[in-house]
Amino acid sequence: MSGIFCFKKAPPYLSLQEAVDKNEEEMIMRKMTAIMNLAAAAALAGILLTGCSTEADETTTAAATTAAEAETTTAAGGAAETTEGGALAGKKISVMTPYLTSVTTNQMAGYIKEDLEAEGAEVFVIDTANDFAELASRIEDVVSSGTDGIVLVSADPNQVANQLQDAFDAGIPVFGCDSGFIDGMQVNATSDNYQMGELIVRYLFDDLMGGKGTVIALTHRPHPGVVKRCEAFDDIIKEYPDIKLITEQHVPAEQPINDAQDIVANLLTANPEKDSITAVFAAWDEPAIGATKALQEAGRDEVIVTGVDGNEQAIEMIKDGTNLKATVKQNFEGMADIVCEQMDQYFNGEEIEKGEMYAPAELITQENAQ
Repeated sequence: MSGIFCFKKAPPYLSLQEAVDKNEEEMIMRKMTAIMNLAAAAALAGILLTGCSTEADETTTAAATTAAEAETTTAAGGAAETTEGGALAGKKISVMTPYLTSVTTNQMAGYIKEDLEAEGAEVFVIDTANDFAELASRIEDVVSSGTDGIVLVSADPNQVANQLQDAFDAGIPVFGCDSGFIDGMQVNATSDNYQMGELIVRYLFDDLMGGKGTVIALTHRPHPGVVKRCEAFDDIIKEYPDIKLITEQHVPAEQPINDAQDIVANLLTANPEKDSITAVFAAWDEPAIGATKALQEAGRDEVIVTGVDGNEQAIEMIKDGTNLKATVKQNFEGMADIVCEQMDQYFNGEEIEKGEMYAPAELITQENAQ
């Protein structure tokens, strides 16, 4: 078997890659180049001589594929070492999200990619840049291209239910990570977002505001996790007649820090008196960071800010004693672990309990911020 023939037996994910956005084409070229280079080097060394045994050819092809995979990286992080022989080995898994620019979503996608690749899966991270119509189209593409599994990250499955039904009908398992859950899916690994919302809101209203004052809410209700936190806020504020909601502002997901900073700066202009705004409830950390920056620039040290997620920048601000006083830290790595464990069980033919599975979360204040 010749080196050219080895090249023709390129890894099977190339057909699926056609469904991935154009940015992934460079990754394909790197893999193919690595395979060609290794095959050429082997030919020069006299390893791939005419009449080589099938066993030797398979070894060379596996080595070339491994070398190519070692060069592969995506926006979600670097490739991990692979393990041969597991239930996930060789499976083509599509990790799909409209929110890869979000710090936390990127972390989750990265953890999932790393864990699955460590089990020998071929992982494709597909980002549709806040475009749910494009997400629906990409799901159609990966289904028709024969993906072995889909992981939906930080996206409401109800918004792409028709396309997910195509996956269900094709026998393709769909898992969620910090997404919602609909019938037909296997598991959604997430935090108990309502409970997290309740935890941070009660800490804000009781411990930080003393049960009275005014509050601004920065939200993004299209996100299935964020909307649960907002529902907790909606329910709990009814219990506090001495706390008044000034306004709820939707923060777009594209640039939440900058947009929240602009929103709060405008609200500060409209409410210039000290103590006219007591607090800002941000339904996730990035708008909390933006709000804190606006308050710092305006010299409004009296305004309290809280967030949810526990990203590194937010925790540093809490440690530094800024306006940002608390967040709830999600266990994103734990969510990814749940997804990968459940996926491994599925491909092992084991029965899994369908529904939502929670990774524990923790309230972070200046006292325990690390």
